[in-house]
Amino acid sequence: MNIADLEDIRLHYRIDGDPDGAPVVFANSLGTDMRLWDKVLARLPKTGLKYIRYDKRGHGLSECPKPPYGMGTLVRDVERLMDHLAIRDAVFVGLSIGGMIAQGLAAKRLDLVRAMVLSNTGARIATREIWAQRIADAERGGVVALADATMTRWFTPAFRATPEFTAWRNMLTRTPADGYIGCSHAIAGTDFYATTAALRLPTLGIAGSEDGSTPPDLVRETTELVPGSQFHLIRKAGHLPCVEAPDEYARVLNDFIIAQAH
Repeated sequence: MNIADLEDIRLHYRIDGDPDGAPVVFANSLGTDMRLWDKVLARLPKTGLKYIRYDKRGHGLSECPKPPYGMGTLVRDVERLMDHLAIRDAVFVGLSIGGMIAQGLAAKRLDLVRAMVLSNTGARIATREIWAQRIADAERGGVVALADATMTRWFTPAFRATPEFTAWRNMLTRTPADGYIGCSHAIAGTDFYATTAALRLPTLGIAGSEDGSTPPDLVRETTELVPGSQFHLIRKAGHLPCVEAPDEYARVLNDFIIAQAH
């Protein structure tokens, strides 16, 4: 296990693939850890690319400070992690809050981000009122109080009928309440419409047709803020298409990476 000591936070990270390969950095969603990407990484090339994953603060095996967190803090965490690992010129793949982190990092440190993948995300996600209610529910009853509604937004009925679904529900409910609440504050306070519209870098948007958290129209609207961007819709998948449709997700991601001569 690798832990990066970044002074005020210790983050868990993992490196797979070719140690000398071009870097691809992955940022996962609220309520998940780096295992979100297991199926996709198993389907990506083993040579030529180096895959860097990490658990954001309050998630997985990283430290969990008291909330609230700001989006700027989450962006700074991965910025410092990439500096710590001497990672530059990466393709940055972010899903949900990870996609918000991607937008913020590209705006702040374009030297770190060669291209970005905005998966199941938005320049703004939901409303402050919605997040305030989720935060209040988590403060009262823990993350388990949000689990049933969240799973309905995240996964299709077909996937919820599989044994694997139990593992993803458990991953969510075992997320520390402070981590979930902290990151919820960050999402609630973020509006990247103007910031992302000013970006000029290769961008791919990926959406799931059945996503109840970040519907396809939101993902498309956000992606199209960046001139020359591409958009791909994965049908019969929800908020985590890398889990429900890993073959298609990996194929689309790999094609984008190759197009960057990365």
